[in-house]
Amino acid sequence: MLHSLCTNLRPIKTLPPTEFALFLHKFSTNNTMQFSKPIRAETTVHQVPGFCSEEIDRIAEQTFRRYTAESLPKRKGKGVAIVWFRNDLRVLDNEALLMAWVSSEAVLPVYCVDPRLFSTTRYFGFPKTGGLRAQFLIECLADLKKNLMKRGLDLLIQNGKPEEILPSLAKAYGVHTVYAQKETCSEELNVERLVSKSLQKVVLSSSIGQSVKPNSTNSTKLELIWGSSMYHIDDLPFSCNSLPDVYTQFRKSVESKSKVRSCIKIPTSLGPAPSIKDWGCIPEITVLGLEKAKVSKGLAFVGGESAAVSRVCEYFWTKNLLRTYKETRNGMLGPDYSTKFSPWLASGSLSPRFIYEEVKRFERERESNDSTYWVLFELIWRDYFRFLSIKQGNSIFHAGGPRKVEANWSQNPTLFDAWRNGQTGYPLIDANMKELLTTGFMSNRGRQIVCSFLVRDMNIDWRMGAEWFETCLLDYDPCSNYGNWTYGAGVGNDPREDRYFSIPKQAQNYDPEGEFVAYWLPQLRVLPKEKRHFPGLLYIKPVVALKFGNTKTTNNKTMGSGTRTTADENRWKGRKGNRTQ
Repeated sequence: MLHSLCTNLRPIKTLPPTEFALFLHKFSTNNTMQFSKPIRAETTVHQVPGFCSEEIDRIAEQTFRRYTAESLPKRKGKGVAIVWFRNDLRVLDNEALLMAWVSSEAVLPVYCVDPRLFSTTRYFGFPKTGGLRAQFLIECLADLKKNLMKRGLDLLIQNGKPEEILPSLAKAYGVHTVYAQKETCSEELNVERLVSKSLQKVVLSSSIGQSVKPNSTNSTKLELIWGSSMYHIDDLPFSCNSLPDVYTQFRKSVESKSKVRSCIKIPTSLGPAPSIKDWGCIPEITVLGLEKAKVSKGLAFVGGESAAVSRVCEYFWTKNLLRTYKETRNGMLGPDYSTKFSPWLASGSLSPRFIYEEVKRFERERESNDSTYWVLFELIWRDYFRFLSIKQGNSIFHAGGPRKVEANWSQNPTLFDAWRNGQTGYPLIDANMKELLTTGFMSNRGRQIVCSFLVRDMNIDWRMGAEWFETCLLDYDPCSNYGNWTYGAGVGNDPREDRYFSIPKQAQNYDPEGEFVAYWLPQLRVLPKEKRHFPGLLYIKPVVALKFGNTKTTNNKTMGSGTRTTADENRWKGRKGNRTQ
């Protein structure tokens, strides 16, 4: 439906811009519910965003112009500064990029294709980066390179470890500082330490750098900049070590005591770049040791900052869907039940502060309601997991989690393979897992359901599920992924430990006519709607029995609802983390 909508609108693009915008607003306002109807085509591929490439470029350029500053602090720096791109593959609201520009005469943007990103996961040896996310990354790099070139720079792409590449470049080009976005988890922190240690061995002559004393020497510095969250770490009303163990307390505190900083403006030109003979090229997926991946049905995300800001424009402004996000966010089928921002947030192609500013602009210009707040509510969840990863450290990767829970988890390979391949015999589980395999994406509701099934009904080690998600998800980031899995497995800081998602209950509430399972399991399409979720002998025999086959009440707690039970969670029920999707 998304692709067909874009096609249907193309003939009227010849309208004057103002009239076209008014038409889109009127059309989307009158047809909001149409976008959330079930999608029946069996092999439909929905590109996200649904614009053609020319329209994506046009929207991106308009957005860049709005965030370009006519006057910025005078550029007083000397020599060369490197911007080491990692999980911040964007130009807009990138403080590391701006600081490199201000502090230098020339900026050298660098991306290192680190082989460790394409190795295997720690415990179970799955690929750390699957083919779909690798393809998305390649598209992000191509778009970043294009946007930098439009502003007088380029992107140097080199294969190898950053701690080897960056010192070599620093020595060759007399780099006084390497700027990069600060990360929080152990693997990324280890690379930061290695880079810093290696840069200390690079000795610059006294003629290089900003403030080097005559006849002295100096080493290249690594400057780490915070830029991955909506609320800045320095603006929190507590240190990360004192972070509340319950999300509600965190949210209320930051909402009342902290402010979201404005997006960083960029200069008209970021050049010049140093003279480089070979800027390298965007890697082919086969060079990364992976097979080419192409989405055959479902959602096909376009990588890159240009696509990211275009999706914000599409969801907020073109289709006017922000006004109904709260009502539709728990859907599972189609491109428009939720924002779908998470893949670009994870790669850093989209700034959460940019989303915040667009929400506030929408509230001023169109409407402010529960739905507009709800998007920010979910972004605060994302922030919480990011800051929690600092406090909890490597415990989020351990079997017992932050609470050090002792549990006798199974690692049965047969059961796990049935789960990850979508062959459990439960259509709701299988459909979600096949969507993940095919597209690299799964709805938030689906993630909670398949997590509960794996750990509660199958009693499988939750880390197997978390590492498989690490392989497959386009929107993988360690903080949100492992934060969500520790919550779902009952080993995280969760006020409710008995988080069980009853498949009958979830199917009844979120796929009552079986449209989602019929889309991903076409053999079920011929069945009556009431039999699609439990087709009996007409489908695969279930590999395990359900722990709770139906919704049941125990000790005044409803088992199977999947919602939290504190007063605040009853108010904001059903909104567990990583929801900015």
